Amino acid sequence: VGWVLRAVFGALADRGRFAPLYWTLLSIGTLFLVLVLVGVVIYLSLSVKAIKLNRRQSNFIDSVTHELKSPIASLKLCVQTLNRREVGREEQAGFYQFMLEDLDRLDHLITQVLEAGRLETAPTDGEADDVAMADLLEECVNTICLRYRVPVETVALDAEPVVVRARRVDLEMVFRNLIDNAVKYAGAEPRVEVALGLRPNGGLVTRITDNGKGIPLKARRRIFRRFVRLNPELETNKPGTGLGLHIVQTLVRRLG
Repeated sequence: VGWVLRAVFGALADRGRFAPLYWTLLSIGTLFLVLVLVGVVIYLSLSVKAIKLNRRQSNFIDSVTHELKSPIASLKLCVQTLNRREVGREEQAGFYQFMLEDLDRLDHLITQVLEAGRLETAPTDGEADDVAMADLLEECVNTICLRYRVPVETVALDAEPVVVRARRVDLEMVFRNLIDNAVKYAGAEPRVEVALGLRPNGGLVTRITDNGKGIPLKARRRIFRRFVRLNPELETNKPGTGLGLHIVQTLVRRLG
């Protein structure tokens, strides 16, 4: 700034042979000042992004830790109960059911974390199959309803008998995450609709809707980023890691 001011005053005061020198110094000083300001702005922008990413990663670690500890504690309690006292057949069946649900929850969490890491490091591989979409969606609905212990009727499925050429495991990952989010963030009495149909031009459309509050328009791009959860209250009130929709978007893009 001092250089620029000195050059301005010198150029205005000297109208002789040194005037071009002052204007040259003014141009160079102005250029360096602009570069410094641009560098500061870029640095601050990158710093803010890094701080936000670190915060999201910290929240992700907290969520994963909670998601791991809860089913492990439940499994431990069930095993200790079965080991310490005699229980009837009906009670045993109930304990085994709880343990299976906890294991399914752990399996879902670990699969999500591993899938997110795999998508970042390697392309999707494997041969495509002919997948009956109606059957696949019905399996996904049954799995999610069992996970959240809600009646199967909570999710209304209306699917035409169509076949898609793709990797079945990728389609399962996509629709399990979408239906999981729909049931998780639905209203107090969850109501979810899954519709599968053909467009007049031959395209296939799957629409999943729920009776929840919805997502603000300005936040709809953010929800597909890694570790993003829109409301801090979700970290304690709703299970999740912020990876589901990121996996969905990545797989859908790769499937074309």
